[in-house]
Amino acid sequence: MTAFSLTINGAKRTVDVAPDTPLLWVLRDSLDMTGTKFGCGMAQCGACTVHLDGVATRSCVLPVSVVMGKKITTIEGLSADRSHALQKAWIAEDVPQCGYCQSGQLMSAAALLAKSPHPTDGEIDSAMAGNICRCGTYQRIRKAIHRAAQEG
Repeated sequence: MTAFSLTINGAKRTVDVAPDTPLLWVLRDSLDMTGTKFGCGMAQCGACTVHLDGVATRSCVLPVSVVMGKKITTIEGLSADRSHALQKAWIAEDVPQCGYCQSGQLMSAAALLAKSPHPTDGEIDSAMAGNICRCGTYQRIRKAIHRAAQEG
């Protein structure tokens, strides 16, 4: 075990874990931050998406040893009170059904809007392509991203 000092949602946190422990499990098991979900464990579904220095990153395959000194943002850090433009748009457009993929979807969408404040359908489709929604709410997700871009 090794002590790692991490900056998560603007706060310094220290965890004592093996260096190869995936960031996802550090967040969920060591820090009780359960908003980031486990889906496939192979970085294919997007449920575990967090921001690493502002870039949407799959946390299920990212060893904690490589995130030292980087700024980590989880779904909890997007907004605690649903005041983020994307959260408002997600609710207004009735995006979630089962909700399982939504934290990863929101984090990917937030990274997109930070890079491209008024994305085209093509940019949205490209940025969101790695996020799987079992319920098939892709059209509502796209509509919510456009709404957040207008209102954000």
